[in-house]
Amino acid sequence: MLARLVDALGQSAHLAVLHGREVLYVVEQRAPGRPPLVTDVGVRLPAQLTASGRAMLAALPAAQVRALFPDATAFVDRHGVGPTRLSELRRLLADVRRAGHAGEDGEVTPGFASVAAPVHDHAGRPAASVAVTFVADEVDPSARERIAHRVARAAGELTRRINGRAPSSRVPSRTG
Repeated sequence: MLARLVDALGQSAHLAVLHGREVLYVVEQRAPGRPPLVTDVGVRLPAQLTASGRAMLAALPAAQVRALFPDATAFVDRHGVGPTRLSELRRLLADVRRAGHAGEDGEVTPGFASVAAPVHDHAGRPAASVAVTFVADEVDPSARERIAHRVARAAGELTRRINGRAPSSRVPSRTG
C-alpha cells in the first residue's frame, strides 16, 4: 500500500503508531531521488508536531489528549513552531477533524511538509497513520489536497484490511 502511494505520488510515505506523546515510525517507503528525511523505521518524534501524530490525536477522546498533554512541559519544541499549549493543540486537532486529514509544514524539519490520515481499529480508535512527506516549496496547495486525498484513501484501505469495514470519510468528531 505504501509502495503504491510512493509510485503514484513520487514522494516518500510512512506508517506510524502513537506511543505516548510520540509517534513511532514502523514502515518507511522512500521515493527514489527524493531528499533524505529524519523519519525512518524506529524513529520517534513528538506527536503534536507531526502530521502522523496529529491525525491520530484528532481521533482520540478529548480526555485522552488532555492526559497526554497535561501542561506546557509535555510539549516538545524542535524549531520554534507548532503548538506549545493544550488550547493550541485542541484548536489544531479540531481543524484536523474538519479536514479529515492532518498536515504539518516545517514543524518537524524546515523545508519539508507532510500530510497524514488515521487508520482505525475495529473499535474506531486510531491504530496508526499513513503519511506522505515532500519538499514544501515543490508542492502547491492544490497538489497538497490531491496528496491528502490519496493518503486518506490509503488509510481507509488499511482500515478496511485490519477490521473488515469501511471507515467514514472524515476523522470521527470528538469533543474537545
